[in-house]
Amino acid sequence: MSLSLSQIPVAILAGGLATRLRPITEKIPKSLVPVAGKPFLAHQLKLLHARGIRRAVLCIGYLGEMIQRDFGGEAFGVKLDYSFDGPKLLGTGGAIKRALPLLGEEFFVLYGDSYLPIEYAPVAEFFQHSGKLGLMTVYRNEGKYDTSNVVFTDGEIKIYDKKQKLPEMRHIDYGLSLFKTSVFDSYSADQIFDLAEVMGKLVREKQLAGYEVRERFYEMGSPAGLAELEAILKNEKPD
Repeated sequence: MSLSLSQIPVAILAGGLATRLRPITEKIPKSLVPVAGKPFLAHQLKLLHARGIRRAVLCIGYLGEMIQRDFGGEAFGVKLDYSFDGPKLLGTGGAIKRALPLLGEEFFVLYGDSYLPIEYAPVAEFFQHSGKLGLMTVYRNEGKYDTSNVVFTDGEIKIYDKKQKLPEMRHIDYGLSLFKTSVFDSYSADQIFDLAEVMGKLVREKQLAGYEVRERFYEMGSPAGLAELEAILKNEKPD
C-alpha cells in the first residue's frame, strides 16, 4: 500500500541539549532559537507544508514544554503532536521508539536543526518502490559542509559510519530519512540508543535504501550554520 505525502508524518528530533549554541540555548530549546525574526521551527514547518507534509510529531525533551506552549496543536497548516523523552534522554533512536504510537506504519525523520529545501514526495515514492525497511537521503559532500560519512556507489549505501572516517566516503547523511515502524521492534521501550546504530544495522542487512539529493543542506546547530541560514532566510520572499 502506498501512502500519499499528506498521510506520512514527520518525526522531528528536537530533544537535544544544543550545547554548541550556548548561551542562547540555556533558556530556550534549539527549535525556538530565532532565525530571521522567527523561531527556527516556524521556518521548518512552513517548508514542510510547502512540500506537502501535513503532520509532524515533535520528539522533545529539554525545555520541550516551551515548544508545545508556543506552537500548540497546529501551525503553518501542519498538525502537531508531541512525544516527550521523559526523565532521561533516550537518544535519537529511543526518542523515535517512544513516539511510534503517534507515527503510524511509515514516517519521515528530520533533525530539529536541519533545513532541507528539497522535494519530499519523490523521496517517499522512491522508498515505497524500494521495498526496504528504511531510507537515507545522501548528498555528495566531499567533506565540504561537514565530515562525509557514507560510501554510496551504484545507487547503494555500502557503508555508513559516523566514527570511522574512510577515504572513499564522498557522501554524507543529508538529514532526512524514512522508516517502517517494524525497524524499531527489537528495541525496548526505555532503551537509550542512537538512530545511527539503527541505520548501520539496516545497511548491514541491505535494508537501507539510498536516495541521492542534489541540493545542499543547511543547519542551525552551530553558530556558523545559524549565521549562514539566517542570511539565506532573510532574503526569502514572503508568501
